[in-house]
Amino acid sequence: MSVPGQGILDEPFPIADAPTDEVEAAVEEHSRLVYRIAYAALGNHHDAEDATQETFLRFLKHRHDWPRIRDRRAWLARTAWRVALDLRRRPAATSLDEAAGVVSTLCAAGKGAEEIAAHEETTALLHHLIDGLPRELRETLTLSMVEEMSSAEVGEVLGIPPGSVRERLWRARQLLKEKLRAALGKKS
Repeated sequence: MSVPGQGILDEPFPIADAPTDEVEAAVEEHSRLVYRIAYAALGNHHDAEDATQETFLRFLKHRHDWPRIRDRRAWLARTAWRVALDLRRRPAATSLDEAAGVVSTLCAAGKGAEEIAAHEETTALLHHLIDGLPRELRETLTLSMVEEMSSAEVGEVLGIPPGSVRERLWRARQLLKEKLRAALGKKS
């Protein structure tokens, strides 16, 4: 007995097509890198996840450009950085859950209230000093130090030569040393 519409699927149904397979392979291979770059720029787990997802959506949207992409890792890293910067321009919302998580972690490690306050003050000072750097130095420092990317990789993400990356890192470190000395009132 024939069921109406039964002949529609006589041929095997394609479960996934080539672009989907390629996106899945890219996600599997590069999702950690993309997430780390987004987190370095945003400093927030939830926003970094959003930026990671948006990066891979853009990758899928640009599937017609895939044959022209020489280095897929660099393309994804550059896209993740741009997406994260776009998200960072939104007004930041500090989560009470995140702040409570940091405090509870320090408490669980046996830290007292004074140590917790000192840790948070030092972290806040460093973030403030880094945030005070010129944009190009701040971005280079973040990718190099937080993400532990090489000069060539940072150069790919920012679209500058590796020598410029090294120069920016040197300048950023010098400025941070000066600002830290001034903030702590030390002479050297």
